[in-house]
Amino acid sequence: MEIKELKPLTPDHKEIVLRSYERFKHLLIELRKKEIPVALVNAINVEIDHVNSVSVADFKKSLRKAQANILKMVEKELKLVPKNYYRNTWLAVGMAAFGIPFGTALGMSTDNMALLGVGLPLGMAIGMAIGNQMDQKAIKEGRQLNIEIT
Repeated sequence: MEIKELKPLTPDHKEIVLRSYERFKHLLIELRKKEIPVALVNAINVEIDHVNSVSVADFKKSLRKAQANILKMVEKELKLVPKNYYRNTWLAVGMAAFGIPFGTALGMSTDNMALLGVGLPLGMAIGMAIGNQMDQKAIKEGRQLNIEIT
C-alpha cells in the first residue's frame, strides 16, 4: 500500500503555510523511502485525508497536528526520527533534570541563590551532549529521516 499525496495548494494559502506544506510533503517523501507496515500506512493516510479535507482557514493548524501525529506514530512503531530529534528533546530534559538541581546545589552551598541560573546552561549542555550521542546512534542504525522538524 502506498502513502497518499497531499492536495496541491490553492492561491488562498499564505506564504507561511507554504513552508509548513513543503516540510510536510518532504516528510511524506522520506517515509515513502522506508519499509512501513500496512497498518501504519493506513494511519498515515487517515491523517493525510484529514489534512486534504480541511478548510483553508484551519489548514496550517491541521497540517502541523497531522505532522506531529505522524512523527509520533513513526517514532513509536519504527523508531524512525527526524534529524536532531534527540538533541532537541534532551535539551529540555537536561535543563530540568540536571540544570536545576545543579544550580540549586551550587546556590545552597555558597548561600547565594542567584547562582541557581548557572545550572541551566550546564544542564542544557549536558542534555545536548546526550541527545547528540543518541542522534549519532540513530544515524548509524539507519533510523534517521533526512528531514529536520522545527
